[in-house]
Amino acid sequence: MAFRAFFALLFGGQLPADIAKAYGYGKQEAKRAASPEPPTLKPADGALQVLGILQRDARLIDFLMEDIGPYSDDQVGAAVRNVHTQSQEVLKKYLRLAPVIDGVEGTFAKSESAGALARDAAAVKFIGNVPAQGKPAGGTLRHKGWKVEEVKLPTLGGKQNVSVLAPAELEVE
Repeated sequence: MAFRAFFALLFGGQLPADIAKAYGYGKQEAKRAASPEPPTLKPADGALQVLGILQRDARLIDFLMEDIGPYSDDQVGAAVRNVHTQSQEVLKKYLRLAPVIDGVEGTFAKSESAGALARDAAAVKFIGNVPAQGKPAGGTLRHKGWKVEEVKLPTLGGKQNVSVLAPAELEVE
């Protein structure tokens, strides 16, 4: 069997079917090995992916985890300007954002200005002197809110570990 297998591989490029089957290398085994199962994505993977992109492109986590106490306001302001610009570019590239209520802050707005989202309790938050019963018709717009209209994240790779937001970097000298 060994000589048959050796010469079959040497001249034919594959094992004879009877030898392959005897050692558990049937066609079904080959198909399973050729197409591994796709990784199971968890609900948090998208959030971790966005956070990883913000770290990669804007160094957001580096900035947020840094102790800024010893730095002057001018130094912090200069760093914030850079992180702000790069983070904004990331958001524009991967998400299409829109206000929940498209109005001028400080003016009166009706709760139905939120459109279809007006029925969603998470879309409009009433603050201030809110009546105990019933929902107010409107109020002064203090914050427009944000909603995501489109997500354009790249597809996650097969064995990509999204919990690693930024790899450690070791310089070899």
